[in-house]
Amino acid sequence: MTKIMTDGISESSQIAPALMQAGAVKHQDGTTLSEQEVQQRHRLFIAAATADNTRLAYRSAIRHFHAWGGVLPCETAVVTRYLLNYAATLSPRTLALRLTALSQWHRFQSFPDPTDHPELRKMLRGIGRTHGKPKKKARALPLADLERMVVALSAQSGLAALRNSALLQLAFFGAFRRSEIVSLQLQHLAWEPAGLVITLMRSKTDQQGLGITRAIPYGAADGICCPASALKRWLAAAGLTCGPVFRRITRWGRIGDAALYAGSVNAILASSAAAVQLPYAPELSSHSFRRGLATSAHLAGANFLDIKRQGGWRHDGTVQGYIEEADQFRNNAAGNLLKRKS
Repeated sequence: MTKIMTDGISESSQIAPALMQAGAVKHQDGTTLSEQEVQQRHRLFIAAATADNTRLAYRSAIRHFHAWGGVLPCETAVVTRYLLNYAATLSPRTLALRLTALSQWHRFQSFPDPTDHPELRKMLRGIGRTHGKPKKKARALPLADLERMVVALSAQSGLAALRNSALLQLAFFGAFRRSEIVSLQLQHLAWEPAGLVITLMRSKTDQQGLGITRAIPYGAADGICCPASALKRWLAAAGLTCGPVFRRITRWGRIGDAALYAGSVNAILASSAAAVQLPYAPELSSHSFRRGLATSAHLAGANFLDIKRQGGWRHDGTVQGYIEEADQFRNNAAGNLLKRKS
């Protein structure tokens, strides 16, 4: 069985053995890299071409295929039996991801792609029509309910309450993904007279690391939420001057050096929602911040392009979907009839 890398691709590529024969590779100072250094750089850049989440998903898919009894490389008939075995227990979206992982493995190894067969793809569509279910979506967090959580946290003492309030507000008004919010560093922040400018060094929509800026204006003096001010209070209380913005705090109140885990964002949101007894708390996830910003901003009168820019969405259809969700009762044909005077 072929040994698998963390991205679900074999450790031995077809190009790697010929690297040294193609000519010397040099350091910036002109010295020649050793064969081991060349191979290491090659593996590093190949791995960097795939996003971390995608690499983890591919790795999981390949391991699942092996656990089922599949051996790589394989033929279309084997993949077909694999699909038939899990058609009723795995979602069509999961099965499609498994096929993509198998396809990438074979293509990277220069083997014929067993998933590139029209009958196999047609079968996958048939599984979708037979066993498909609506995709579970995170519930949008309305601004009013975020304010309830902020009020509750402001009544608490301790560093954790300050951190959590700043994190919730920044994640919402910045429409940040959880990976983005936990990766923020102090050097990514620039304070301006009108508010805070945050530079994302890398994002799901910026895999090349060109940098994306997100502006967070100051809130009204009498308003409940002001993410920039909340962040200032947290940083001052924690005494942070460099490194990660949001960090773990021990039960004894000691602030760690490492950043929060991405999963901690969901945990903080869940505990804050439960504390104010939101009935839909189990439906919330970190994506609720992005959906909530889009729907709440639209209801407050923000235009389409401003919403799209703040969330860093690439596709108009995604933003339009959030707007339609916000308007499902406000602009409703049935509502016009129900409100009609008799």
